[in-house]
Amino acid sequence: MSGQTSLVRRLGLISATTLVVSNMIGTGIFTTTGFLAADLGSPLVVLLIWIVGGVSAMLGAICYSELALNFTSSGGEYLYLTRAYGPTWGFVTGWVSFFAGFSAPIAAAALAFASYIAFFFPARHAAEIVNWSLFRLGPQQLIACALVVSLSLWNCLGIRRSALLQNWLTTLKILLLVIFVVAGLVAGNGNWSNLSQTTSRSIAMPLWEQFAISLFWIYVSYSGWNAAVYVAEEIQNPRHNLPRALMFGTTMVVVIYFALNVTFLYAIPLESMKGVIPIGALAASRLFGPHTASGLNAIMAFALLSTVNAMIIAGPRVYYAMARAGQFFSPAALVHPRWRTPVNSILAQAACAMLLALTPFPALIVYIGFTLNVFAVMSVSSLFVFRRRPGWRTVRLVDRTYPLIPVTFILIGSWMIIEGVLKKPAISGITALTLLTGAVVYRTRSRNSVS
Repeated sequence: MSGQTSLVRRLGLISATTLVVSNMIGTGIFTTTGFLAADLGSPLVVLLIWIVGGVSAMLGAICYSELALNFTSSGGEYLYLTRAYGPTWGFVTGWVSFFAGFSAPIAAAALAFASYIAFFFPARHAAEIVNWSLFRLGPQQLIACALVVSLSLWNCLGIRRSALLQNWLTTLKILLLVIFVVAGLVAGNGNWSNLSQTTSRSIAMPLWEQFAISLFWIYVSYSGWNAAVYVAEEIQNPRHNLPRALMFGTTMVVVIYFALNVTFLYAIPLESMKGVIPIGALAASRLFGPHTASGLNAIMAFALLSTVNAMIIAGPRVYYAMARAGQFFSPAALVHPRWRTPVNSILAQAACAMLLALTPFPALIVYIGFTLNVFAVMSVSSLFVFRRRPGWRTVRLVDRTYPLIPVTFILIGSWMIIEGVLKKPAISGITALTLLTGAVVYRTRSRNSVS
C-alpha cells in the first residue's frame, strides 16, 4: 500500500442520495416504536415525536448543506469542528465517530438484523452462551459479527462495487417498504381505532422529560441525514450534488418514517407493542398472518443490510481524512493502490463494531443518540463562526430565515442534552468519558510529536 494513493470521485447524485437514505432507514425505524410505546403511552404522542425528530433532521440537513457547500472534502464534523474550534475538537469528534458515530450504529443495525433473522429460529436465538450485565454472547451476536465481517470485506474491494450494491439494496428497500405500507393500510388486518387507544406508561418520569429522553431513540433513527458529507471527496461535482443529496434523502426518509409508524399503529394496539424490538415483524404478522409475515420479516432483515453497508462505507472516510491531516493514527490514511479504499480504517471499524455488538441493545442506542447529538449541535453552531468569515457561501433557505433554522436545531438538541444528563447520568457519563479519552489521546500525541 501507499500513503500517496488518493480517493477518487465516482459517486453521482443518485449514489450520494441512496447513501443518505440507507444510513437513515434501518435500526431505529425497525426497533424503536415498541420502546416509545412503553415510555410515552399514547399513539398520538408517538407520532408527534417522529414528526419532531423529522423536523429536527430536516433542519440539520439544511444547515449541513451550507457547511457541505463550503467544505467539499471528506471528514464531516471532523472537518467543520477543526476549522471552527481548533484541532482538539476536530480530533475528539473523529475519535467519537469511530466509536459512537459508526462502529456502535453498525453494531446496532447488525443486531437488529439478527433479531429479525431470529424470527425463523426462535429457540436457537434464545440460547445465549454468556449473559452479563453489559455483555451478551449468543446466536444473535454471532450473526451480527458475521454480517459486519462480510460487508466490511466487500467494502475493501472498491467504492464502485460498494456503491453499486448500495444502490440496489436501497432501491429494493424503499420499494418493499412502500409496498408494505400500501398493502398494510389497504388490505391488512388492522384497526384504525388503535390510534386512539392509550396504554399505561412503564416509567414514572413526567411526560415532557421522557419526551426529551425518547428523542435520543428518534435521533438514532434519523441519524444518517448527514451521511453524504463523509464521502464528499468521492462525490462528483460536490458543490452541486452534496447539498441536494442531503435534502432529497432526508425528505424522503421523513415521509417514509411517518407512513411506517402509522402502519405499525394501525396493525398493533400500543399495549401489545410495548418493549418489542422487531416491531416490523410483529406488525407484519398482525396485518397479513404468520405465513405472509415470514416473507416480510425476511424482507425487513434484508433491508437492514443496506443500513449496515452504508455506514461501513461512510465511517472509514472520516478516519482517513483525519489521518491524512496528521490528526489520527497514520495507518488509517493508507489507501489500497488497486482498490482505492481505506482498507485499514474499514477493518479497524469492523473490529470495534464486533466488540460493541456484545453490548445490550437499549443501552447501545441511547449512547449513540446522546453522543451524536452533542456533535451535531456543535457542528450546526459552527455556522455562527463561519458566517463571520469572508468568502463564506450561503444556502438560500438558511440565509432567508437566518438565524431561525440553526437556532431551532440547537435548542432541540440542547434540551435533549440537558435532560439526558439529568435523567440518564450513567450513559451521559460514558459519553463524557469518551470525549475526555479522545482529548487525552490527542494531547498525548501532540506532546510526543513535538518532543
